[in-house]
Parts: sequence; C-alpha cells; structure tokens
Amino acid sequence: MKEFEIVCPLTREPRLKEIEAKAGGLKWVLKKRSIDARKEPVWRYQYEAYGPGEEYVPYELPEYLDVHGAEPVIVVGAGPAGMFAALKLLTLGLRPIVLERGKNVHERKFDMAKLSRDGIVDPDSNYCYGEGGAGAFSDGKLYTRSSKRGDLREVLHQLVKFGASKDILIDAHPHIGSDRLPVIVENIRNFIVSHGGEYHFNAKVVSISDGFVVKTADGKEYRSRKVILATGHSARDVYEMLQAAGGELEAKGFAMGVRVEHPQEKINWCQYHGQWKPGVPAAEYSFVEQVDGRGVFSFCMCPGGILVPSSTEERTVVLNGMSNSGRSGKFANAGVVVQIEPEDVPGEGPFKLMDFQHDVERRMYDYAQSQGAANPMAAPAQRMEDFCLGKLSKTMPPTSYHPGVVSAPLHELLPPHVAQRLQKAFPRVKMRNYYTNAALLLGVESRTSSPVRIPRDPETLEYVSLPGLYPCGEGAGYAGGIVSSALDGINVATAVAQAMGL
Repeated sequence: MKEFEIVCPLTREPRLKEIEAKAGGLKWVLKKRSIDARKEPVWRYQYEAYGPGEEYVPYELPEYLDVHGAEPVIVVGAGPAGMFAALKLLTLGLRPIVLERGKNVHERKFDMAKLSRDGIVDPDSNYCYGEGGAGAFSDGKLYTRSSKRGDLREVLHQLVKFGASKDILIDAHPHIGSDRLPVIVENIRNFIVSHGGEYHFNAKVVSISDGFVVKTADGKEYRSRKVILATGHSARDVYEMLQAAGGELEAKGFAMGVRVEHPQEKINWCQYHGQWKPGVPAAEYSFVEQVDGRGVFSFCMCPGGILVPSSTEERTVVLNGMSNSGRSGKFANAGVVVQIEPEDVPGEGPFKLMDFQHDVERRMYDYAQSQGAANPMAAPAQRMEDFCLGKLSKTMPPTSYHPGVVSAPLHELLPPHVAQRLQKAFPRVKMRNYYTNAALLLGVESRTSSPVRIPRDPETLEYVSLPGLYPCGEGAGYAGGIVSSALDGINVATAVAQAMGL
C-alpha cells in the first residue's frame, strides 16, 4: 500500500485523471478530506493505493441479531452512550430495554420551543434530556481525540447506516447537523425495536436495587441481571439516588465559561485570509491557552449556528450552541471555557463542583431578571473587549439567541478564577479580528461535562459500589461528546456480554 495526497483549490474537487496519475495504475481509496487554511486555503485529499497482492478490505459492521427471545439488559438513558450500547447488545445476542426519562426525539422539540420562546422548563424534556440526549441538538459534531477508546469506524459507519451522509467517514471534522440528527436517532430506535429491543419514554428511574429491579416514577418495574447506566451529564437526581443507597461518588473536574458569538463573515475572513466564497464551508476555529496554571479553550464550535437555552431546571440560565447541516447562519458561536479542578472550589463531598455550577447558573438568572428581562431564559451578555476591560457594554450587537440578552458585568458575575483567566486569554487568540467588540459573550456555558464521576472498576467497568451496574458516557464521567460517549457505551455493552458468559 502507498499513500498519496492531492491538494485542490477550495472551489473544486480532485479530477479523476489527477487521482489515477497519483495512484500509478493501482486501486485507490479516499481516506480523509480536510481544509488547510494555514496559508493559501486549500482542500487536502488523502488516499491509499493498493498494488498486486494487496487487498483493500472495506469496514463492515458487526451482524445485528434478532433478540426477541434473548435475555434482557436494561439501558438507562437514550443518549449517545445508551443508544450505541443498545445497538452493540443486538450484535451480542442480548435484548436491550431502554428507559428514557424524557420524550422521543420529535416530541421533545415542542418542549424545547417552549423553553426558547417562553422560558418554560420541563425538567425531563429539554435540550439535555430526551431521546438522543444533549448531542441530538448540538450540531452532531463527531470529532474526537479519543481513538484509544475503540474503533471509531463502528460509530461512524452506524451513523451512516441510519441516515448520516457518507462524508462523515472521510471529513477531518465530521458533523451531521441538528436538522438531520432527529431522523437518525429515530431510525436507530426503530431498528432496535424491530430486532426485539424495547424503548420506554417518560420512564424516569427512581431506584435500582441489587438484583436488579429498576423502578420508574410511574410505578413500573423492569428486571435484568445487568444494568447499563447512561444518564447524561446533568442528572443530579441519579447521583443522589446512588449516594442515598450508600454508593461511592467523586467530584470531577469540568470547565466553565461563556458562549462567544461572532458574525460568521468575520470568522470566514480570518480563517480563509479574506478568500472565502459562497459554496465554501463556513469556517471553524479552535484554540487552547494556558493561563495561570489552567487550560482555557474553545469548545463545541458551531459555524453558521445559533445559541439555545440549555437549562434543565427553573431559575437558571445555561447556554449551548447548535448548527444545521448547511451551517449557513449569520453567526458563529463557541464555548470558551476554563478548566476547573476539585481543588479550585472550597468544600467537601462529591457534589461540591455541581453545587458550584448550579450557583453560577442561578446567578445568571437572578441578574437578568433583576434587569427586567421579559424571558426567564434571557442571558447576561457583554461585548468581548468590554469584558476584558471590566466595562459594562452600553449597547448589544445582534445575536442569534432567541430569548434575548441583557447588558451585564460578566466579569463580575463569573467566578473570579474563571473571569480573570478569560480576560487574559481572549487578547492572546491568534486570529485576526477575533478580539473585538463585535463579539458578544453570553453567560453561562457550564454543561461541558459532568462535575461528578461514578467510579467503576477499570477492568470489568462495573460500578465499584454495585457489581452488575455499568456506568458509562458523560454522566458517569468517562466521556465528553457524541463519539466518545458512543464508544464508551459500546465498550460497556461488550463488558456486560463478557460478564454474562457470551
């Protein structure tokens, strides 16, 4: 096998004659596509070519089995970790019973609309809870550095099988789009059910007893020898349930900061050196800075996207970002956050960082309402340069955030160790015109990952306090994002099957 690369202008794809000439008469396969904008912006296409005696073996998904009469395994949560655990169980001959506290992916849209339009929070159906989890409405970004967790192809090829574009198999930074993800999520559910699995919505788990008997808030009981716990990064009631039963929990570091919104045309101009044209993908950015011993970094960047309220309870303000597949909106947004470790927050106990997170979210709500905000989800906001200079912004630029914004001293509302690091980091970003008062900061971006970990045995992946219970994904503290959560769900499902002798 030999590898070769073809570089093209952003306005076209490689021509067949170019590829064949580079391949030298060998069979060729496109492996990766990326944009390189370090100098003249170009497409880079990376290929593999196979000669005589060398065979290219396409990736094939494991076979899915009919499990109508198979032994059940309860999966608590229908986010990425839960969905991919359930799919893996089908390949292992086990019957997944998925319990989801929220609604199906289409019904939850109505509750999210109420949240954005009227500020009404349904604690079980919002941007975090419901079929598909938090990732279902945050662009479907599939980039991950967690290749050591497992074979990324199993996740990407399954997404293609259920409706995603094949482009995600070759793009360096693949994404699906919030407009396409709901159909994919529904296709996965229908496939699991058709093969013998079960889905139960509005099924909030209130107890898990050794045995296992899993009880839900509606009084129903479900039984299985093994339980996979994939409840997401905001399910405090699940942590409290485990603690009340004597289970061990740990405070875990997470990150907090703001959503930063620029006009997309400014990001395009910066990243493409003024050479962006219609038809060229909306530009992205990422950066990492070390400030006073903690990382400050961009997170969940949404080109051509919008900002949305991500609160899971009343009297709090939390923001997230999302993009549709075309990424054609007028604004670019990203979380810019500061790493927070347990030693940065005073106090004891596994919930101290979650309490700290909640206090900041409540502070954002209280300030916005004190200024007469019409919508309970209105966000405190400040222009970037004003924030760094400690000045209240006199005017607000346009924003994609539908509930609206109020001018606020975010440099005072954020915890000092967060605000001060952000104030130092923004002027350092190595992008022309990134540091500008045309950029708007909105508070708060606080749901980057779980501030609590459910400790598990590193070999068996079982909860250390209750063998047979398998915590996984973001909520357990072992993943961050769609792909890493999906991989963790796959690994846990495999561990379950091995423990059951399959």
